[in-house]
Amino acid sequence: MASRHNRPAPARSAPTKAGPKPVSASALALGQEAAPAAAYVGFKAAPVGDSASKEALARLKQATQGVRDSAQSRLLDQAILAVRRHDYAKAEQLAQKALSQDQGLGVAWHVLAVAREKLGDFAASMHCYEAALKLLPNQDAVAADVGRLAYRMGMPDIAAKLFRLHLAHQPGDVAGLNNLASALRDLNAESEAIEVLKPAIGAHPEQPILWNTLGTVMCSLGDGATALTFFDEAIRLDPAFAKAYHNRAYARLDLGDAEGALADCDQAIRHSVAREDVATIQFARSTILLALGRVAEGWAAYEGRTSPDLPDAPRFVLEGRQLAAGEPLAGKRLLVMAEQGLGDEVMFAGLLPDVADALGPDGKLSLVVERRLVPLFARSFPDADVTRHRTVALEGRVYRTALEIERWDQFDAWTPIASLLQTLRPTADSFPARERFLTPDPDRVAHWRGVLADRPGLKVGVLWKSLKLDGERARLFSPFRLWEPVLRTPGVSFVNIQYGDCDEEIRIAREEFGVDLWTPPGIDLKEDLDDIAALTSALDLTVGFSNATINLAGACGAPIWIVTAAAAWTRLGTDRYPWYPQARAFVTETLQTWAGVMDEVAQALAEKARA
Repeated sequence: MASRHNRPAPARSAPTKAGPKPVSASALALGQEAAPAAAYVGFKAAPVGDSASKEALARLKQATQGVRDSAQSRLLDQAILAVRRHDYAKAEQLAQKALSQDQGLGVAWHVLAVAREKLGDFAASMHCYEAALKLLPNQDAVAADVGRLAYRMGMPDIAAKLFRLHLAHQPGDVAGLNNLASALRDLNAESEAIEVLKPAIGAHPEQPILWNTLGTVMCSLGDGATALTFFDEAIRLDPAFAKAYHNRAYARLDLGDAEGALADCDQAIRHSVAREDVATIQFARSTILLALGRVAEGWAAYEGRTSPDLPDAPRFVLEGRQLAAGEPLAGKRLLVMAEQGLGDEVMFAGLLPDVADALGPDGKLSLVVERRLVPLFARSFPDADVTRHRTVALEGRVYRTALEIERWDQFDAWTPIASLLQTLRPTADSFPARERFLTPDPDRVAHWRGVLADRPGLKVGVLWKSLKLDGERARLFSPFRLWEPVLRTPGVSFVNIQYGDCDEEIRIAREEFGVDLWTPPGIDLKEDLDDIAALTSALDLTVGFSNATINLAGACGAPIWIVTAAAAWTRLGTDRYPWYPQARAFVTETLQTWAGVMDEVAQALAEKARA
């Protein structure tokens, strides 16, 4: 947690309503570099409660009665009234005025924290909450507020500690128990989350939020069938519980029921009130439409990924005009901004040859990509200007910009790359049978072929997980031990191309499977993306789940086998992987049946090795 402060935060010009304040290029230049992430909308079982609820403000009002100075007490009463009226800028100013008279006024720090949280200034709000937590004798209400904010800022470990502090003062608080379980789930501590929720549900079986959160924990464990029963109970108790419909949609997807998931999404939207919830569920609905093969409709809805109401949506900080949907490209000087995670940047780059053709000889293509991709994209698109983006986490949000571009008047327009999908990929059949769209370094391909020449049999690269594996995403990947029949295939030399910490899996393969997962020397499997593209192009085959590496292999035209869930939207309702015509898809029926699909991969690999 950030260090505590007992001095008023510096005054600043605040917006007149809630929402993120404008972000300058200088702030992004100094901001904390963030790992790019896919636009992924998951469970809606986050901590509940509102720091500006009627009950919370009543507690703050009561706390001001202990303020001895009548002038300070009046200022705080006025600030709380401003919060109640949603005039958070005024509340901030009044709380700051009180603090200018007494820096040790804990309740003023609490009011200022609430105001800044509602203004979207999460970092400043966190500092204020911490000061209040240090100064106030009754810490439980502040701990609950700052715990929810820490969770929202992607710090579930800190949130869990704060929720425990809150529960130490109020051990039976339903919201506190629910919030602790949500944080534990996101820390991959599902068994601990269940131990929190079981007695809570026993004591409060009428509380739908507890059933809903328990359902999300079961989804994290890959048990969609059991999760359905808990979401059903939450909806029975509260037929207008939008988040339970949203979560039940994900459980249905895990079980391969995309039609049922779409119906649940529609119910969730119908019952949602908060704009944030509506935006979240609408984006989830877009991926379900794509999973059903309703591609044109899905891409139109997919534009919701950039909605300012979507909490995790990237904010593009770029100058100039954004390209309109369907706008002609001929003759334009177009800046294309890569978006989402590394795998998505590579996958969506399949559009770029068509974009270059559409711009024509009088147009100009400029690309902004992740720094590790610059050499590969510059080689693949020699007529384009290629520079890197900067992705920054700032005050609980993610921003992306292009700091190296000095003259924005050289462009007619800019666009996030996925916004071109509506025009260029309106159906699953509109994906071209292009051999490749990225060009690996031919010298490095030759180098790796020489290195691999000493490995006997078929040379197969394997990768089995994503770098980000929280409790929610982990269910989308087969447990490593189910890879045993694949890795025992005779006549195959397996090459480890899995980035991240994989020492434990390599040990299991060696000691339990009797298989050597050979890691190629002299390459950083996370950082050396240009060399990874060359390595995968030198392999006979790459097998695994969809992550950055397998997308690089597919984009370079290398043979790939992709293991996917039944309702994976990237298959666009087909039994193949349209992004890469050479890809073979192995599809599991549900997230509880990984063993069957891994056996299928093992059988196909044995046949290939014999051939």
